[in-house]
Amino acid sequence: MEPTTLTTERLLLRPFDERDVEAVQAACQDPEIVRWIPVPDPYGRKDAEEFVFGVSPAGWREDTMYNFGVFTKTGTLVGSMGLVRLAQLRTPERQAELGFWTVKEQRGKGYTVEAGRAVIDWAFSGLKAERLEWVAEAGNVASRAVAVRLGFVMEGTQRARIVQRGTRRDAWVATLLPLDLGQGMETPYLPAGGSANR
Repeated sequence: MEPTTLTTERLLLRPFDERDVEAVQAACQDPEIVRWIPVPDPYGRKDAEEFVFGVSPAGWREDTMYNFGVFTKTGTLVGSMGLVRLAQLRTPERQAELGFWTVKEQRGKGYTVEAGRAVIDWAFSGLKAERLEWVAEAGNVASRAVAVRLGFVMEGTQRARIVQRGTRRDAWVATLLPLDLGQGMETPYLPAGGSANR
């Protein structure tokens, strides 16, 4: 996949580049990011460089992760958001997972939901995804609040779903379908006890 750029009323979503190393390193000093996201701890400049120059571009190139840096229109880093677990995106399952983190100073401004709506629209309209998952360690109430505001439907808790820092952890899981947003799907959907729809 060629890296792409998305815009919203207040934000620019673009692939990370050399301008972003220091901001990424600074963001990942936040104990909340370290607590919930599987980033190195401590998080140094080399870790930020590996993320910006290695992990993120490789994800686009190898179709394993489509990751955006989220920035205000003035260039301030808001966070990171993208689609991960893409192995089933181009199979009949047509699904991916939405993942994100937000810089401490940018929380509570609605930026993450705004960016999420742009990525979801791109996933459903541009990539023809038909099912998006949101997965977070059980207890991550801030991430859950974003998922709910984006329209994800909570499906429950999966035991031992996440392995982080050598420990299996329970995860909350939610899903979003194009139908939830009033959009159609190419593959008919037959809900339990219902009739097929598009």
